[in-house]
Amino acid sequence: MQKIVPCLWFDGAAEEAAAFYASLVPDSEVGAITRYGKVGQEIHGQGEGTVMTAEFLLAGTEIVAMNGGPLFRFTPAISLFVTLPDRADVDRVWDGLIEGGRPLMPLDAYPWAPRYGWLADRWGLTWQVALGDPAASGRRLVPSLMFTGAEAGRAEEAMNLWTGLLPDSGVAGVLRWDGAESPDRAGTVKHAQFRLAGETFMAMDSALTHDFGFNEAVSLMVLCEDQAEIDRLWAAMSAVPEAEACGWLKDRFGVSWQITPRDTLQMLAGPDRAAADRAMAAFMDMKKIDIARLEAAFAA
Repeated sequence: MQKIVPCLWFDGAAEEAAAFYASLVPDSEVGAITRYGKVGQEIHGQGEGTVMTAEFLLAGTEIVAMNGGPLFRFTPAISLFVTLPDRADVDRVWDGLIEGGRPLMPLDAYPWAPRYGWLADRWGLTWQVALGDPAASGRRLVPSLMFTGAEAGRAEEAMNLWTGLLPDSGVAGVLRWDGAESPDRAGTVKHAQFRLAGETFMAMDSALTHDFGFNEAVSLMVLCEDQAEIDRLWAAMSAVPEAEACGWLKDRFGVSWQITPRDTLQMLAGPDRAAADRAMAAFMDMKKIDIARLEAAFAA
């Protein structure tokens, strides 16, 4: 089972977006829908019975869309890179995503791909769509992280930290800036692929002037097996105490992570609403997740 799940933050459009994305990308489907209960409305501001999360499979990759309100907006710092072997599929996915959105790099031929484009969709989520062989990365859909501003030049440091924390992880290959073709320092990361817990990711540094960086709109949810794993990852990764809430943390590079038990969503949205509300009340009161306390609240 996938251990690291990208989580996308929406303001009321999670279910609509999940269905839209699944309709465009081959081999995709919408999964479980969870809804908010009565508990925590004073914090999350979402009405009882409204959609909390929409789980969906996108080209074989599990993703969660959540409704959290207007607090965070997508930026190009984390995009979804889709590689498709059929030109017609590339054009169809691009045409669907660009409707109501805007291009960041037009769909065209580039040195790295015979057909490629980068866009922000109608909700602001950014996508890179390319014609190519998905086997080159092992996945048709790969999260891609761009290190900008104060974080430019730190992509390799981040990859080394993250791959050292999770099994079945490693840096697969790094293409480096030469110091002549851009403002980026020689030796920093022009493009890299790395693996975390068996899943492929991409990273790059960009010292160009950008008005964006990482934020909570795209977080990486690590589904942990036990309290020891939660404790170990939390201690190694959390670097911004004021960002700690409900299993969320922000690391030293500004990337947001959710360090959570694997079955948290099922517990919070189970058919026993009284039990789910008790678990939600306990969950909303935590920073680092305490599995024993969460399970005790659910079972009380």
